[in-house]
Amino acid sequence: MGYKVGSNGMVTLPEKVRRELGVKPGDKIDYVIERGEVILKPVRGEENPFTKWIGFTNPDRRPVPAGTAVKWVRRLREGR
Repeated sequence: MGYKVGSNGMVTLPEKVRRELGVKPGDKIDYVIERGEVILKPVRGEENPFTKWIGFTNPDRRPVPAGTAVKWVRRLREGR
């Protein structure tokens, strides 16, 4: 079985390949060419150290009114 190369040089990765590599839309992959074969590798960068804090002060994910964070920091600094 083969896969068609589009006019812009792109090939769609079949679901089985994406699943095996553990890649999702938006993920990056890299490739290495060895002896005429292409080896695909998912790019696994370091995790963003701030990811664990997303939603920490707003767990309900509701829109936060403008200036709320500034007011909150001022209250913390004033000890209220």
